[in-house]
Amino acid sequence: MEIEKLHQRFLAHQRVCTDTRKITEDCIFFALKGDNFNGNTYAAEALRKGAAYAVIDEGEYAISDSYILVKDALKALQQLATFHRNFNTAKVIALTGSNGKTTTKELINAVLSRRYRTIATVGNLNNHIGVPLTLLSITNGTEIAIVEMGANHQKEIESLCNIARPDFGYITNFGKAHLEGFGGEEGVIKGKSELYDYLEANGKSIFMNADDPIQFEKLAGHIKKFGFSSDKKEFYRISFVSANPFVKIDVEDRIITSQLIGSYNFTNCAAAIVMGKYFTIPLEDIKNAIESYVPKNNRSQLLEKNGHSIILDAYNANPTSMGAALENFRMMDGKSKIAFLGDMFELGQTAAIEHQAIADLAATMHFQDVFLIGKNFHRTDSDLKKFDTFEAFSEHLSKNPVEESSTILIKGSRGMALERILELL
Repeated sequence: MEIEKLHQRFLAHQRVCTDTRKITEDCIFFALKGDNFNGNTYAAEALRKGAAYAVIDEGEYAISDSYILVKDALKALQQLATFHRNFNTAKVIALTGSNGKTTTKELINAVLSRRYRTIATVGNLNNHIGVPLTLLSITNGTEIAIVEMGANHQKEIESLCNIARPDFGYITNFGKAHLEGFGGEEGVIKGKSELYDYLEANGKSIFMNADDPIQFEKLAGHIKKFGFSSDKKEFYRISFVSANPFVKIDVEDRIITSQLIGSYNFTNCAAAIVMGKYFTIPLEDIKNAIESYVPKNNRSQLLEKNGHSIILDAYNANPTSMGAALENFRMMDGKSKIAFLGDMFELGQTAAIEHQAIADLAATMHFQDVFLIGKNFHRTDSDLKKFDTFEAFSEHLSKNPVEESSTILIKGSRGMALERILELL
């Protein structure tokens, strides 16, 4: 079926599902394939559960008019998303980077929604399936769509840009994330910069952190750029004040106090502020949006439990974010500081070096205690407490509970699920 005709069907049934466990009445089901599943085999089930149509790419499953046969269901989903994005008038802001994407996306949405009708990526649905689903949530009333783009290898951001066709873009930073897929730090910079490449080639606008030397150098010749800086006069002045524990920011001699911990969240807030200024949102509204945003989903959350003050940052981790979290924890007030650190994933051949570097860094900070959890940390040459499995760590903690009224940092990759530590305290 031609994409234009498929779009007409979509306009009549403006909900898309790719998982039969989440079918909604009158949706369109796309039969996607994975390494261990074939969505075509679930098409009949989707229809039984209430889907209006099932988009399939294997002809033998097309047994009624409720099946829409295409060459490739994934490509059809992506092409439909691009067609729908172009069909509407919403401006698209694309966002990528090594750290802070989701928090920055939520802050931008909080600020821009003060004046505009916005939609934004739900959670971290930021890949070749999630980006199309975000675009398909645009309605004819949407004015701005904020699209998060994740990547772990070269050409992925380029592909997502060709689907989303962004009008604006922002890269949070270039850090040591997904080193295995990108092939090292230079690969990360090249891969993330595919967003810059698309925007520059198409005459679009770029938001930037002008105090980031990589961004400043890469965008030196780009004309349509709007940035923030603490000292460069040609950019909007936004200054870091403190983070003990919450980030405070100086904007036009007005202090904004966020509910985000860690100095590393300063640039996330600053990006949302500069976009708010670009889109002519009053500073008081920007201030209120930043100050009312509360982090969730294990991202830089400050919790109190059984007398402990806990920083829960267990959604993800890489060497850059882990180092920043430790430095911030070192600067915070608090007695009896204890750090629980979990393995960092997707580091490839650099895993041993990077885990050793973090172990060495943690050892220099003179915390009350540091617990290293996971097979990679267990292999490090360190006198810190090491556990190759969460179960071994859990058993130790049950016999040796932490000191009362401790200040605690919990940081690790998503696969480590270190939020389980809360149940042990």
